[in-house]
Amino acid sequence: MQNGTSTLKRRFMSLEDVCEVLSISSSQAYALVRSGNLRAIRIGGRRQWRVENAELEAFIQRSYFEPATGS
Repeated sequence: MQNGTSTLKRRFMSLEDVCEVLSISSSQAYALVRSGNLRAIRIGGRRQWRVENAELEAFIQRSYFEPATGS
């Protein structure tokens, strides 16, 4: 996180920030983005990935385990 700005106060975060929030490796974060499971945009001259906070929250909500109900 840069300049002491809270990750949650910014609209977009880097994949490094996503790794920190989810406690995953950078390769896992890239795999989530490349597979389409975590939506992201590419910006800047170096085409770096950015994830919107709302997209990360939606991914987290979709990822919660829901046990199957048996009849």
